[in-house]
Amino acid sequence: MKFTKMHGIGNDYVYVNCFKEKVQDAPALAQKVSDRHFGIGSDGLILVCPSDIADAQMRMFNADGSESQMCGNGLRCVAKFTFDRRLAQPGKDFVLPDGTTMPYSLDIETGNGVLKVGIATGDDGLAEKICVNMGEPILRGLDIPVAIDAEKVVAHKISIQDKEYEMTCVSMGNPHAVFFCDSLDDIELEKIGPLVENHPLFPERINAHFVKVDSDKEFTMVTWERGSGVTLACGTGACACVVAAVLNGKCSRKVLAHLPGGDLELNWSEVDNCVYMTGPATEVFNGVW
Repeated sequence: MKFTKMHGIGNDYVYVNCFKEKVQDAPALAQKVSDRHFGIGSDGLILVCPSDIADAQMRMFNADGSESQMCGNGLRCVAKFTFDRRLAQPGKDFVLPDGTTMPYSLDIETGNGVLKVGIATGDDGLAEKICVNMGEPILRGLDIPVAIDAEKVVAHKISIQDKEYEMTCVSMGNPHAVFFCDSLDDIELEKIGPLVENHPLFPERINAHFVKVDSDKEFTMVTWERGSGVTLACGTGACACVVAAVLNGKCSRKVLAHLPGGDLELNWSEVDNCVYMTGPATEVFNGVW
């Protein structure tokens, strides 16, 4: 099986071109290739597949083999993979809410529906900067899902090992719990991450993010991803964090998010209520498994 290793600001996956390759047992394969000592090493496995309703379909599996509906950083890489290899004919003119235009567009089918992606190329003609319309955030508790019957779960108190935290929950096609704090230095992700992920309030587990607001237009975040653990970046999580920051009156709708692996430009548009995420996608190497 041929594969490609790619990452979006350090959130790395093994990508397989299922236009040409056949994968029989994706959950088992995800666990094997993700192992950083005995496999290729990654946060998971992403299959780039043909689609009847879009230019390509993304199927994403975490390092533990569980399938997830969405991955923002992975989606940017799928767009680059599809564009660079001409797996589909790109459309023209992806227009952002502020009027900025990117020259190419693709429609990618995900577990959260078909999402439109804008692409700008470098001097080599390959995809370099990618913007994803991540769709509208889901805020109703039971729809996220969180076992809280409320229209919005904002600054909700949660007890973890006898310590009380305030969380805001958002779904961007997958569930996120966002915690704001004054400093990230004391956050022990390896300890608190699994406790949040598997808390009984979350029937499908959850991604946990800890956020320090730097200014009205910037924040810094760290992430524990369900099924993968500590990761250098989480695109859907960054989108959830800007929504949570706005709901808590901490940031404007257009911000720069600093993640351990790099930065993402985020805009929760008042025009269409969708979150737009812009960032790079990088191909590292190709190989055979």
